Amino acid sequence: MNKLTVVQVLPELNGGGVERGTLEIAEALVAAGHQSIVISAGGRLVAELEQKGSQHINLAIHKKSLWSLRQVWALRRLFLELKPDIIHLRSRLPGWLCYLAWKTLPIKHRPHFITTVHGLHSVNAYSKIVVKGEAVIAVSDTVMDYIKTNYPDCFGPHCQRIYRGIDPVVFPRDFRPSATWLTTWQAQYPQLSGHKVLCLPGRITRLKGHLEFIELIHELHQKGQVVFGLIVGGDDPRRQGYLQEVKQRIAELGLSKYIIFAGHRADIKEIYAISDLVFSLSTKPESFGRTVLEPLAMGRPVVAYDHGGVGEIMAALYPAGRVPLKDQAALLETTEKLLQAPSTPSEKNPFLLATMINKTLALYQNISAEKSVQPTNLPHA
Repeated sequence: MNKLTVVQVLPELNGGGVERGTLEIAEALVAAGHQSIVISAGGRLVAELEQKGSQHINLAIHKKSLWSLRQVWALRRLFLELKPDIIHLRSRLPGWLCYLAWKTLPIKHRPHFITTVHGLHSVNAYSKIVVKGEAVIAVSDTVMDYIKTNYPDCFGPHCQRIYRGIDPVVFPRDFRPSATWLTTWQAQYPQLSGHKVLCLPGRITRLKGHLEFIELIHELHQKGQVVFGLIVGGDDPRRQGYLQEVKQRIAELGLSKYIIFAGHRADIKEIYAISDLVFSLSTKPESFGRTVLEPLAMGRPVVAYDHGGVGEIMAALYPAGRVPLKDQAALLETTEKLLQAPSTPSEKNPFLLATMINKTLALYQNISAEKSVQPTNLPHA
């Protein structure tokens, strides 16, 4: 096995699935004896990254601004200094900045160029960078179809589906929170005691389905079912108008006592465990759906719109919780059914972290074994 130097590049290291996947691969690289480097504009996950043996390089590659072009030369210097075997790009803007830096390098000094398509981006020239690597990783069949449909000239054997996955040790089946945690939780939210808890995890953005979730809580109350809605996720400073719209709707429906904003939480495993149902109501199809997979792996029932990567996970692990997109009647019916008689998700989970790591590291080895980068597969300036 060749010892590799792998540089992963993404905008920031705050919360989110892309960031978590980056840390998981970084930790696996270090454990396998490779050198792991991550370039980003920083964030709260940097300390964890470094604690587990990776190097972090802070560079402002996260802002969509002409000023970001100044980082091209900084990236070029880094690539010459670090001499990486592989650059793994996980986002569009950093992808372009890295590509422009990569293109200025002498061909013999160019590292291999891998991209991961984490999202179903708008289809245009700007987005195309994420499908133009020597190897392209799609995180689901939904993403593979997205590439094939929208970028047929970029689709081929070099595109590989590698599902993201979770560690069953981190999200164990039938997990129960500690007595200490439960005491603290009950002191913080005493109103939840003795009531059904419906949880909607995810950042507070318009596409995550908060308004549909609120309407569902309202409909259940109208039918005499006193349930609590728990919204878990940080708000976006750039989308305060939407947050106020959500809170206003809650007030209009008289649900202020029954819907709780828990904010960003590090104890999401415990929150899944005390939730009677977990929801995924994104109105835009997601490329994967980690917040669906995590509770399902723990044996918790999930109700989700049946589309995108979420639909793939639900079909494999919990068909009973699938709901047609934006079908409020079906959403209510499925929720009532599962509140009354919840069924158990399948224990046969194909979406495992170990599988994702093994396939990704094998791809790194296969690419690095090739004699040279194939620049014809990369975008023209």
